[in-house]
Order: sequence, then C-alpha cells, then structure tokens
Amino acid sequence: MARRKDTQLTHGGRNPRQHQGIVNPPVYHASTVLFPTLDALEYSHLKPYEGVSYGRYGTPTHFAFEQALCELDGAHGAVTTSSGLAAIHIALTAFLGQGDHLLMVDSVYGPTRRLCDGLLKQQGIETTYYDPTIGAGIKQLLRPNTRVVYVESPGSLTFEIQDIPAISSAVESSRAVVIMDNTWATPLLFPAFERGVDVCIHAATKYIVGHADAMLGIITCNAECYEPVKRTAVAIGNCAGPDDVYLGLRGLRTLAVRLSQHQQNALMLCDWLRKQPEVEELLFPALPDHPGHAVWRRDFSGASGLLAVVLKPCSRSELAAMVDGFSLFGMGYSWGGYESLVIPVGADTLRHARTAKPWPHAGPLLRLHAGLEDPQDLIEDLQAGFERLRQARPL
Repeated sequence: MARRKDTQLTHGGRNPRQHQGIVNPPVYHASTVLFPTLDALEYSHLKPYEGVSYGRYGTPTHFAFEQALCELDGAHGAVTTSSGLAAIHIALTAFLGQGDHLLMVDSVYGPTRRLCDGLLKQQGIETTYYDPTIGAGIKQLLRPNTRVVYVESPGSLTFEIQDIPAISSAVESSRAVVIMDNTWATPLLFPAFERGVDVCIHAATKYIVGHADAMLGIITCNAECYEPVKRTAVAIGNCAGPDDVYLGLRGLRTLAVRLSQHQQNALMLCDWLRKQPEVEELLFPALPDHPGHAVWRRDFSGASGLLAVVLKPCSRSELAAMVDGFSLFGMGYSWGGYESLVIPVGADTLRHARTAKPWPHAGPLLRLHAGLEDPQDLIEDLQAGFERLRQARPL
C-alpha cells in the first residue's frame, strides 16, 4: 500500500521489531566489523555495498536514513555524505572525467560554482553555464561529450524556477545524466524523479536536519545511477558521522510541519516587506508576481522559508546599520534551521553565463530565511532594521 508523504516521514527507515520495540533506530559507532567465517569475509569483498562490512561503507544507522529518503523521493538507492557539498562533488565526479563536458545552471549555489571552476577544471572537465530559464532550449547546448546537466530550482540567491520536465525531456536522448540540487524544496515539495531527474542531491544540513546542529548530505538515485555514485563515495573515503545521520533521521519526523510553518512565515514577511518604500523587489516563487510562479505552481506542492529581498540603492553604512542591529535575524551562513537568518549578497556574484541577462538591480540583495519564530516578532525586528537604515542616511 502506497503511503502518503506525512506517513512516510513518520515511519520511513524505522523497524522497531528489529530493535526490541524501540521506536528510533540505534546509533551505530563502528569501524571494524567482524566476520564469522572466511566465506563471509570473502563475500564482503565481492559485494562491498551489500550489508555491513566496514564502518565507512555504512551502518544500520546510515541504511535507515537512506531507506527513508528513498521512500520519500521514490528513488532506487541513496548514499549518505558528510555534507551537502560532498554530495554535490560525489554526484558530479561519479559521471564526469577528463575531457567531459558539464552543463551547469548559472544560478547555482556558490560553492558548486567554485567546485566547477576549480577542482573539476583541474581534472580536465569543461563547464558551460547556462541561463536557468532555458527550458527545452538546453538541447542546443548539448555536445557529444556532455555527461551531466545540472539543475537547481529555485536558483540560489535569485530564485529562478527551472522547467525541469522540459530540460529532462530534452536531455533524454543524449548520454547525459540530469542531476538536481533539491535542497530548497526537499522531497516533500518537489518530486524530482517524477519530473525526469536521474540523481537528486539534498544538503540535509538544512531543512532535513532542521536544527542547525549537524553537517549532512544525501544523494538519491535511479537504478542506473546508484552504483556509480556509491562506488565514487566509497573510493574517495566519504563517511558521514553516525550522530549527524541520527539527527537527520530525527529531523525528518517533523519536516512537514516545519516546512508548512516556514512557508507561512515567509509569506507573511513578504506581505509586509512589499509595503516598505526601501524594497524594490521580492524574490520568492510562491508569490503570484514571481517570474517563475506558473511553473512553480505546476511542479511544486509548496514553498520553504528561503527568499530574497532586493533593496533600493543605499550605501554600505546604511545597510550595515540595518543588518548589524537585528535581534532575531542572525547574520550567518546556511539556512533551513528553526532560526531566522539574513545575508547580504553582492550582485557581482550572480551572473556568469554568456546568454544570461545582466543583473538589473543597483541596490543590495538580502537573502532571508524565515524561521519558526512568531512572524509578528520577525516583522518588528525588520521594521526596526529599516528604521536604522533610514536614520543612517545623511541629511
């Protein structure tokens, strides 16, 4: 019987009967695993990805987390990693080698861009950045040596919504694999494999863990792509800590209720922010006037709490007066935890593709994460920030 998402979140990766009725899977701290016979030891060399054979290859704690994510994503197999960036690196290098070509969305997460322009380039892998709104036009950029088309929707910082079904369909007849970073939506709000994706990456550090206290990533794969990803993860010595994996499992249980509240708070903040004279534009796919809203509404079942605010031009000292004095919006990296965050972003980091339109705004961009605080308190914190900005203006 197919289970609905909320039930999957509650029961995925759990089997109390295997653990004396205990509700949560135990945390295994392990390196060495003992084998009862020579046959068993030798079999572990033949089938290193089956069962428990060495701590780095995975323990029942890892397998429970992977099972839960596979069920949520509708995937064949999953590989747990030590961080979201580790998941990105492993997924890319599983399918790319010297002389290969990568199509990378231009609105991608900054560390992914640095990986492409640094380590992958050193390994002889060429990256072409493409406009996130290209849709089926991606077919024109495919080369005989294109092995990966990488998508991220919404885009980091600028929140473009990509037409993933159109891109996947255009790539289908090629030799390329479609890899998606689905951290913003999680498996709960965007069914990546139903939309044609082959490999899905989640920076579980963020919404899946949900409490800003663990580093964790996971890669979910279709049947064809699982073994190359697992083999690559093992080859580079990837190993996620069991306590962090446990925190990922714990976070899954409340993911639905947290995401619902994050979205509700984000929408309330947007409703208030759009009335402020210093705000030029809001970037949040759930808003009807967002450029990609129609595609978002077609393909997604909801929004998370991450958005961006474009301010009208102001000086650095005025911006500093605003952000330095927040009491609830912490200034720090990452997002997806229970706490609200703010980060100013430089516009010069936002566009690299030759075909991309220039960034049209002169004012600063603020990335906001709407946490789980009372939204009225968050609004009051923002209101005080705007007042500090106004007071910092020269007479």
